Amino acid sequence: MHDESKKLYDRALGSMAGGVSSQIRTLEPAEHPLFFESAQGSHMWDVDGNEYIDYVMGLGPALFGHAPEFIAHRVTESMQHGFVYAAQHVCELEVAELALAMIPMRDATVRFASSGTEIVQVALRLMRAYSGKPKYVKFEGHYHGWTDNVSYSVHPGLNEAGSEQTPTAVPESAGLDPTGAANVVVCEWNDLDRLEQAFAEHPGEIGGVLMEPILANSNSVMPHPGYLEGVKALCRREGALLCFDEVITGFRVAAGGAQEMLGVNADLATYAKALAGGFPLAMLAGRRELMNLVGNGHVAHGGCFNANVMSIAAARATLEHLRDAGPAFYYELNDRGQQLMEGLRRVAAECDSNLHVQGPGSFFGISFTDREQITNWRDNLRHCDDAKYKRFAWAMLREGVRLSCTGRVHMATSHTDLDIERTLAAAHKVLPTLRHLPGDDL
Repeated sequence: MHDESKKLYDRALGSMAGGVSSQIRTLEPAEHPLFFESAQGSHMWDVDGNEYIDYVMGLGPALFGHAPEFIAHRVTESMQHGFVYAAQHVCELEVAELALAMIPMRDATVRFASSGTEIVQVALRLMRAYSGKPKYVKFEGHYHGWTDNVSYSVHPGLNEAGSEQTPTAVPESAGLDPTGAANVVVCEWNDLDRLEQAFAEHPGEIGGVLMEPILANSNSVMPHPGYLEGVKALCRREGALLCFDEVITGFRVAAGGAQEMLGVNADLATYAKALAGGFPLAMLAGRRELMNLVGNGHVAHGGCFNANVMSIAAARATLEHLRDAGPAFYYELNDRGQQLMEGLRRVAAECDSNLHVQGPGSFFGISFTDREQITNWRDNLRHCDDAKYKRFAWAMLREGVRLSCTGRVHMATSHTDLDIERTLAAAHKVLPTLRHLPGDDL
């Protein structure tokens, strides 16, 4: 089924560390990382000629599906005039204005970078500079990039995570700066009492709270009613900044991201993925008072590829498309996701399966659990059968449906009713067989 991919992967192992350029690609739910030849709309084709309905969508950026013509045309046209100016250009300014017209943050300005990992670092540096405090709060199960100071307790095991009341900052990798954990205060998400306790345990030391406003990286968990409002009030009381990592939710769940959907504004917010429809671009938005520290150079930020011509052209095409489509774009996108979610619930019931889905619609999480709702990372760890999900994703791949190794489904406007029908038919075929698929088949 994947003979050519296997040959290429074996070849890649000779010249590329692990045969990949990002570690998560080694977790592709297949025998080995696959090599792809092309992608268009909602479908992808690998080098063996297999066709897949794709729900990975670049792990989120492909909001309109793969290679949408209106973005490709704008990028092709723009790049005839140069790639990287290392100087300002008009399109960059226009993208900033388009974005700020959508994001519900008052009197805000932005800065551009090339990835979500980079832009989170700008936000953390700004938090410390503005507050004069060294520490920040991060939450178990939340991902903010792969750099040292955020690579703690992303997906810790229960045996090393400590108690729920006083979680341990668990490193995600060997080689992290051993001093970094001292300035990371780890909390369990969706628990306002624990956050209040953290501020009490570190008086005058916490300069900011960083979170995914919807926990996309651990089963697509929605915040409890009132939780975000409570976090914001605590930050105000303690003189800390609130930063939403909207790298996944930004321009995906609504034009104004999770802040618009949930009705809570942060002091700072990071964006990437869907912002440029598949091109590498990231953005930090924040109150002018804060962002002036970057603007006047007090907080250093640079990058020769920042706001490169191609990525900015893609962002302009993306944001203009979203502006012109209006709210109907998100009603349809989220409804399409809800249609697939309801279909999967129906199929699971018919097959007597504990397949579980949750999330806002434009993206959602698939897991196998008997719980009615997953509310945080420890919930996910204790009650979800990750091995069963891997078997499911591998079996679905063999039926022509590509799912992510994380369980997160990304909907695109290119997904059709026929795609959903075929996906549900594949699930109906696969679910009854899972008990006969040993995990070591992967």
